[in-house]
Amino acid sequence: MNNVLADPGLEARRRAVGPLEELPPLLQRAFTANDDFEPVPPPGRLDWLRVAPERGQSFARFVRGSPGRPDGARPVICLQPIGPFSRDQAALLESLQRFATAFFARPVRLLPPLTVDRSITTRTNRFTGVVQLKTRDLLPWLARHVPPDAYCVLGMTGHDLYAHDRWSFVFGEAIVDDRVAVCSFARYDPRFYGKADADPALLLRRTCKVVAHEICHMLGMRHCIYFNCLMNGSNHLAESDRRPLHLCPIDLRKAHWSLGFDVIHRYRELGEFWRAVGVTDEVQWIERRIEYLRDGS
Repeated sequence: MNNVLADPGLEARRRAVGPLEELPPLLQRAFTANDDFEPVPPPGRLDWLRVAPERGQSFARFVRGSPGRPDGARPVICLQPIGPFSRDQAALLESLQRFATAFFARPVRLLPPLTVDRSITTRTNRFTGVVQLKTRDLLPWLARHVPPDAYCVLGMTGHDLYAHDRWSFVFGEAIVDDRVAVCSFARYDPRFYGKADADPALLLRRTCKVVAHEICHMLGMRHCIYFNCLMNGSNHLAESDRRPLHLCPIDLRKAHWSLGFDVIHRYRELGEFWRAVGVTDEVQWIERRIEYLRDGS
């Protein structure tokens, strides 16, 4: 059996988060797993770790990779709409900006929409009949539009996407060295599959996940193989839906190293966002985390 497919185990998860003794007590508690975090589940036949096994990225390996950090010269995370957008999609973009600002505990700028350039290759998907944009053209084009003060730019579009002629679609793709990524709303919207009566919060949950996931990649974070985590890879929509909206202790430590936020304040801001949009289960999880962290202070 391929060891990558098995639960790495408690000791492997402890090693991956790294030594905590030198940290303040609050951070030691924040980066130590408790019952709020579940181990990564065994992958199914079509799941990401079955088709694309990965070795995992410990905190130490993350730091050794010398990832960049937003700094004085390039402090801003940007969301770049690639239009056109309906009124509902425009409202969703504003919600995503608020979410990302809370998640990364720093201002996130929503840029004016870009019109798709004629240089971007398109095709009609033979299964759905939907026009798609090629990410391998989109990403270099997007890199030419990075603002001077931007640490990274995430392009967001309602168009369906594909990367290679032999691939049916992709949810998104990134060029980390150029600090750009792009993701599509299309297949996250239940209406793409003819479902008009889905949970209205489902599209918001899905798009919040992909926004945070792709920006974390641009901070140097790779897929998580240790916990059920926002940074798990996904090979299909059902697997993406199983991912939680939060970072595991290992990836929270990476994000903290990159961004230097106040852990409790960040959780509070996220809780306020989810409360405002009526996602009560996430509010309850965050309140439990804050209570756990305060109990140790």
